[in-house]
Amino acid sequence: MQYHRNGFNPGNYQIPDEVRKPYPNPPITDLPTEVDVLIVGCGPAGLTMARQMAEFANISTCIVDLEPGPLLFGRADGISCRTMEIMEAFNSSEMVVKETYQLRQNSFWEPDSDNPENIKRGHKIFDARIGLSEFTHGIVNQARLHELLLEGMKHSVTGLEPHYCRKLVELDVDSNLTQDLDAYPITATFERSDTEEQGKQEVIKARYVVGTDGARSIVRRGLGIELKGDSANKAWGVMDILVVTDFPDIRVKSFIQSKDHGAVMLIPREGGYLVRMYVELDLLERGERAASVKLTEKDLIAKMQQIYHPYTVDVKEVAWWSIYEVGQRVAERFDDRPLDAPENQIPRAFLAGDACHTHSPKGGWGLNTSLPDTFNLGWKMAAVLQGKSHAKLLQTYAPERRKVAEQLIDADRQLSRLVATKPSAKQLSADQRKTDTTDIEAFMARQNGFIAGTAIGYYPSYICTGQENQELAAGFNIGQRFHSAIALRVADGRQQHLGHLVKADGRWRIFIFGSTHNPCDAASDSGQLIEFLANDPASPVARYAAQDADIDSVIDVHGVFQQQDLAIEDIPDFLWPPGGKYGLRDYEKVFYGEKNNDVFDLRGIDRSRGCMVVVRPDQHIATILPLTAHAELAAFFDEFLLAPDGN
Repeated sequence: MQYHRNGFNPGNYQIPDEVRKPYPNPPITDLPTEVDVLIVGCGPAGLTMARQMAEFANISTCIVDLEPGPLLFGRADGISCRTMEIMEAFNSSEMVVKETYQLRQNSFWEPDSDNPENIKRGHKIFDARIGLSEFTHGIVNQARLHELLLEGMKHSVTGLEPHYCRKLVELDVDSNLTQDLDAYPITATFERSDTEEQGKQEVIKARYVVGTDGARSIVRRGLGIELKGDSANKAWGVMDILVVTDFPDIRVKSFIQSKDHGAVMLIPREGGYLVRMYVELDLLERGERAASVKLTEKDLIAKMQQIYHPYTVDVKEVAWWSIYEVGQRVAERFDDRPLDAPENQIPRAFLAGDACHTHSPKGGWGLNTSLPDTFNLGWKMAAVLQGKSHAKLLQTYAPERRKVAEQLIDADRQLSRLVATKPSAKQLSADQRKTDTTDIEAFMARQNGFIAGTAIGYYPSYICTGQENQELAAGFNIGQRFHSAIALRVADGRQQHLGHLVKADGRWRIFIFGSTHNPCDAASDSGQLIEFLANDPASPVARYAAQDADIDSVIDVHGVFQQQDLAIEDIPDFLWPPGGKYGLRDYEKVFYGEKNNDVFDLRGIDRSRGCMVVVRPDQHIATILPLTAHAELAAFFDEFLLAPDGN
């Protein structure tokens, strides 16, 4: 798709440039006085949390933001493969795929050895992330991603919409009430910032609070949590611009290093014309902040044009610009539990996104780490609030996501050093050698899975276990996300990406990958497993579903088999069960592998033995078990799920 040809216009890209208009700020309505979940901040982490909570009619949620309305432009731009997969879980990936600019190549430019004042292309390569997912890393205005999440919230069963023009002025967590799960220990005081009732205070009580209010988080301050880390005393400028240029790689992600004027990282933006430029600036003085740097967009343009010599870059419009400092910090805690808290203490307040990890924007990691933070937390909180899971499940959020944040900080430090041509304060007394662009290329190749989000995995725990069975499905790494592959549906022969079956609806999935024995044979290992799941009193599928609910309301089971001649009428009823108001049959649970694109081969599944792959509601693999491990499967879910009777 092409847009912004005659100037940058934010808003819905499905509307032509000429008539596209920014959305008006929504009307202001009173805050509720009491909710289950309070979310502070409408960034990607906050909106993802709200989007997940909006799926559940029996959970009351309020999301609050200081701004007068939704984001229009600027800030993050990259949408990683993993973020695309998450948007698919929200049924929004098609629009993101359609509108994003897909990054397929990287180019590397250095000073020309024959004429060092000029830059010269060293080489161009395909992006290392291609093939890690069915989706491709893309670039789109962060505001557009926000819009898709907001639309999903608005059209959900709860019709959830944010409350804007609210500043959080005080947050109190009553420690005497935090372990009473029915209590509302959170008290938040907000101040209106709109002109009509500026200064008016509103108080809201909540069972849980999630702080997604950015690097200067008031929630974090209210919880007494510190950010640990340092600044590299390095300033960069960033701008989204429309240009006329003779630079040949203007539509390719490019790393450009000049001899004397610094570096530029170029990111082509959506629509075919817009580009983002990260421009290296001078070192900051000790204690100096980027906000105090007295530069304008004209200074950034002049610096960029020096770096691009001998090419000309004629800037026609600046859609957005900013100056930021490089710094890497991570919160000492991601929830309200003290570091010396008792093992059984349940957290009631959480931090996510920039509120608990800050870094430079050059790697495109901000949005792509913040959004998965709350994709991890959301289903856990919903399960606890609905009485489906033990509250200890909430304890797993902090260790899982803090590990990712620490990896992010380490990677960002490395990339910030590599991209810059001038050493930071940290480097002045250490390694001052000039970085070659091949070092950047090697870093990108080495970190490709982390950058794409596809290699992120979680520590072993009771919801991330079974490592002794990893060889049964070597390509489904326990702790990492379920790597989708195509199979054919038995009922109609349609191709189906198996990963797209794991929607953000709070349900667990069990994928039965059958052995060489026909699953229609009741004596086969798959047949016996299906019988156990359908009829045994110990079956977790039946045990944790409410009596008046569909059998797959908590745990959704799918069968993927090797046999090419299966008929739906021969498949056990459990795999095409009745459901809903009329008891209509579900014909979309049974599959077989394609001959030339077989999921068993692609994911290293043991054909002779088969296996079960248990997938969490956030699409990460929880465990792998042999088909005969009936008792072990029951024990896995018994560790944290609660039956409808509360036991």
